[in-house]
Order: sequence, then C-alpha cells, then structure tokens
Amino acid sequence: MTSVIKSLQLDQSKFWIDNGILFCEIRHLDSHRYLNTETLETYLKAVNTLCEGKKVPILIDLRNTEGTFSINAAKTLATSLEFHNLIISEAYVVNSLKMKLLINSYKRIYEPLKPFIIFDNYNDALNYSIEAKNMHN
Repeated sequence: MTSVIKSLQLDQSKFWIDNGILFCEIRHLDSHRYLNTETLETYLKAVNTLCEGKKVPILIDLRNTEGTFSINAAKTLATSLEFHNLIISEAYVVNSLKMKLLINSYKRIYEPLKPFIIFDNYNDALNYSIEAKNMHN
C-alpha cells in the first residue's frame, strides 16, 4: 500500500505528513526575523489540518533557519492544547549552536514535559520519530 503525502506550503515553511510522521521544514535565513504569534497560529492550523485528529511525532528541520521567536509566540505554542494533544514527540534537526540553545531554552522555560531530542543528523531524527510512532501505536 502506498502512502499519500499531504503537504502545505506556508511562506518559507513547508509542512507534510508521510507514513504517520508530521514533517516541518522552516527556511528563514534572516537572523533578525522573529516568529510571531500570527505566523505561529497559521502553523498550528496547518498541523491540525494535516494530522486530522491523529497523534503523530513531529520532525522539525531547522537547518536552514536563522532568527528566533517572540515571547508571545513561545507562550502560545506552549499552551496550545490542540498541538499538545496531537504531537507525541518532537525531533529537531539543527546545524548551529544558536538554534540548539534556542530550542533548549524554550523547552526548559515554556514546555518541559513533551519528549524531544535535538539532532544534527536528519536520519537520526527520522529514526527517533519512527520509533516514537511505533511505540505509540
């Protein structure tokens, strides 16, 4: 059986679901760019649409990303019940110390309960997501 890949392109970000894993690739190369609440809410709607009520792991590729997020966006993500009810684990792929520190700070301050791991290798993040999906099922 072949899986159907559903995807949504939003500005410089792409979301898709394949084989029970939600993928997010964000490409923002402007180091002065902030993820604001409005953009985050658009992303959360995309997640909700793609997941169709099913719990999935998410793999977030931030290798081509600079910038940060606003405090309000961090709080919105941390308190989104819809997001937390759909996402069983988070795998981040980064290639900079800055992005790794940003994610660790966010998780420590705003959302310390959801399982997550930061990877510098995409395949390792994918394997983690597959294992999380299999354990959940």
